[in-house]
Amino acid sequence: MSATDSTARGLAEPPPRAQADPHDDPAVRRHALRVLALGSLGVFVVFLDTTIVNIAFPTISRSFHTGPAHLSWVLNAYSLVFAAVLVPAGRLADRYGRKRVFLTGMLGFALMSGLCGLATGTDVLIAARALQAVFAALVVPTSLALVLPEFSAARRHVAVGTWGAMGAAAAALGPTIGALLTEYASWRWIFLVNVPICVLVAVLGRRLLPETRDPAATGIPDPLGVLLVAGAPAMLSLAIVEGPDWGWSDPRVLGAFVLSALLLAAFLRRSATAAQPVLDLSLFREHQFRVVNAATLLFSTAFYGMLLANVIFLQTVWHYSVLRSALASALGPMLVALIARTSSRIAARTGHRPVLLAGAVAWALAAAGFATAAGGSPHWLTHWLPWTLLMGLGIGLTLPVQSGAAVKHLPPERFAIGSAVNSSFRQLGAVLGISIFVAVLGAPAPSAAVAAFDHVWWVFAGLGLAAGLVQLLPARGRMTRP
Repeated sequence: MSATDSTARGLAEPPPRAQADPHDDPAVRRHALRVLALGSLGVFVVFLDTTIVNIAFPTISRSFHTGPAHLSWVLNAYSLVFAAVLVPAGRLADRYGRKRVFLTGMLGFALMSGLCGLATGTDVLIAARALQAVFAALVVPTSLALVLPEFSAARRHVAVGTWGAMGAAAAALGPTIGALLTEYASWRWIFLVNVPICVLVAVLGRRLLPETRDPAATGIPDPLGVLLVAGAPAMLSLAIVEGPDWGWSDPRVLGAFVLSALLLAAFLRRSATAAQPVLDLSLFREHQFRVVNAATLLFSTAFYGMLLANVIFLQTVWHYSVLRSALASALGPMLVALIARTSSRIAARTGHRPVLLAGAVAWALAAAGFATAAGGSPHWLTHWLPWTLLMGLGIGLTLPVQSGAAVKHLPPERFAIGSAVNSSFRQLGAVLGISIFVAVLGAPAPSAAVAAFDHVWWVFAGLGLAAGLVQLLPARGRMTRP
């Protein structure tokens, strides 16, 4: 064959087609969106319960005739157990099946929510909340692990951003939804409402979700490590909450601080030596993962503490009803829901650092606004609404972006475990935030209540701003890419 013939034949034959990406098939994309919607709904329900109780805090206190220090464990028990079980739950799902563990989590969460709603006393409610958190922890990492394979690598960050946005919106909307249920039904319905939603997710998930496992997954996560990771923040919370009543020099308080530090050191050592550690410390070799998780801990401390502070301020200082308290702050959470996905998209284009820094500044200004403007007399339009909106902006720019930024530079196969660790830091922040609020506020006389809340707001302004500034920390003497 001559060169001319070869050339002519080459021109006549069409070039080989590039292999099509199966994720581009319309049917596959529709299925992926359904899986994302289902996983996001599961995450919405479990993160809703991190804050939905806040608005009913005074109501439950009156119902069970107990004080805020004891009742704070209704909130902290959930967050502590949630944080401790999140990472081990992901490991169990890898071994025994992500769909199976996800559906177990949803049905167990429904059952424990029913038990919370029927609780006859504070101790029963605290125990039920702890069990509820175990099943919540099964849902979060498995939902993301089920979602990620449905999307191409190019669109995976959008899926993570949407998933994180649902969790952020749930936490922000919790007090408003809780107020409506408390006002028009009973505080018990803030738990009972979960039951039909969780059952619906489980029924749809059984039909829609594929089962996946990690063939290399063996063994079970270190049980001692789970106890240590829960025990360290529990002792720290105990010391902070009881310090004002017992006295900061009381041997019980000092002992709790010391024991917390010892348990943390033991946990880190155990994580480095156990065959199946709860926390894979090698994740923290990635600079962005370290920094974003530190920022998540700081911001979540401020976020969860200030949500509770604002609710209690409106009900005890301005004497608003439960419903009016929620409506007074509702526009902020609505703003979070509106901008959460947009902020994730902006961060994907410009880098997470400027978005998180802007969110931290907005948060700090909002907290400072509450501290300087909110006085003993109600002036909602001028002294509360502007700072509520600014607070919503700060949350919307921060929480969903942190979820995506934490895992951005991790390998795709470690997205789920990285997100679980980030969610654990968020829940530990919730424990610290509620504990700090109880300690800083104390039990002030009515004439000193405004000043006490001012102190609380200034503390949370500083923590929120620190969460933004920590983004600027260099990696080994140089800045890393955003």
